[in-house]
Amino acid sequence: MNSSKTSCDVLVIGAGAAGLFATLWAGRTARQANCHASIIALDGARKLGAKILIAGGGRCNVTHDEVTETDFAGSTPPAIRKVLRQFSVADTLDFFRQIGVELKREDTGKLFPVSDSARTVLNALVDEVKKNGAVIRCPANVTRLEKNGTVFTVTTPSETFTAHHVILCTGGKSLPKSGSDGRGYELAQRLGHSLSEPIIPALVPLLLPDGHWITHLSGLTVATEVKLLARSGKQLTACRGSTLCTHTGLSGPSILDISRHFLMAKSVDPSVSLVINWLPEKQPEDLHQELIDLQSRGVQSFLRRHVPARLAQALCAQAEAPCTGDLSREARKRLVRILTATPLDIVGDRGFSVAEATAGGIPLSEVTLHTMESRIVPGLFFAGEMLDVDGRIGGFNFQWAWSSGFVAGCHAVQAVLQRFNDTHQQD
Repeated sequence: MNSSKTSCDVLVIGAGAAGLFATLWAGRTARQANCHASIIALDGARKLGAKILIAGGGRCNVTHDEVTETDFAGSTPPAIRKVLRQFSVADTLDFFRQIGVELKREDTGKLFPVSDSARTVLNALVDEVKKNGAVIRCPANVTRLEKNGTVFTVTTPSETFTAHHVILCTGGKSLPKSGSDGRGYELAQRLGHSLSEPIIPALVPLLLPDGHWITHLSGLTVATEVKLLARSGKQLTACRGSTLCTHTGLSGPSILDISRHFLMAKSVDPSVSLVINWLPEKQPEDLHQELIDLQSRGVQSFLRRHVPARLAQALCAQAEAPCTGDLSREARKRLVRILTATPLDIVGDRGFSVAEATAGGIPLSEVTLHTMESRIVPGLFFAGEMLDVDGRIGGFNFQWAWSSGFVAGCHAVQAVLQRFNDTHQQD
């Protein structure tokens, strides 16, 4: 039962990465304009910033040293680019340096705090929110969002809030224990927004049938290329990177990156498939010749120069090729095929409870890109994962959170200032 009512100028629903960023930039913008705007952020999770704290193995991969619209899927590249350009990687580095979080670049291009602690990132963001006069209420689970005239009413179990400007950044559906359980989509839909369908897990491990030979290689990691193929055999997309064999299937960067493309394509055409190239640096014809030149020196010893011994043995077994001695022409063909295009009989995925991101969401076509304000509901802004934008692994989704959060936070307060000026002129 609601026991109190609170009014504010800007209400942020969701205080994850995008929400915290939107909140602190709303506060900064108001302070720099000498505007005493009241800004409140609500978050329904029991633990604030859960996704930040677990990101990057607890180190928080803040961003990547090079980010472009091609690193994302979902909405159109030009639309994504317009948002990213308003708060770039360089801006991200400068911002975190200003608030005392130095970042370091790793060989992969990923940028982490020098402390190697995600807590450093979260604490700095929360401190910056407070320094700029904004307030965080957590846990405060929003159950209803309505608009009457120019005023939004936001309901939680213990309190009702009214505001002229609302920023929705509740996340998608990935890692629901962190608070992003998809309820934000329902709030937006009730106000007239649509969702791009389907809403599926992204950056998610994929499952193989029980007892599949790859599952017996659990714990093995190898550099591969994974390809998504149409029924005709035409390559639709491919992802290179480390692949991890697990007791249920496959994971690692290459699999996580291609997972959304596979699941999205599968929802439209069940005949699409994945194949894996265990020797991505070699072309099939070159590999075929190398195997001919081996003569009787042994296939397994050759493979062990390129892949772990367990995998070499398993690949020979799958190709029905002898590990030692001469290879017949047919055995050589089978081995080349297995090495460069092992078919993956994917039977499912680990789901939203494990996925690191969500594919699908509010289309960017329903948002004014230079402000992140809704084209359908004036005064409503969006940021972060609940939009139809998802990036590959490596800090790209955090950069989207920073960029979209910055734009939404700044322009929500500018809308407050405009409303104040309009009211003042009328008086």
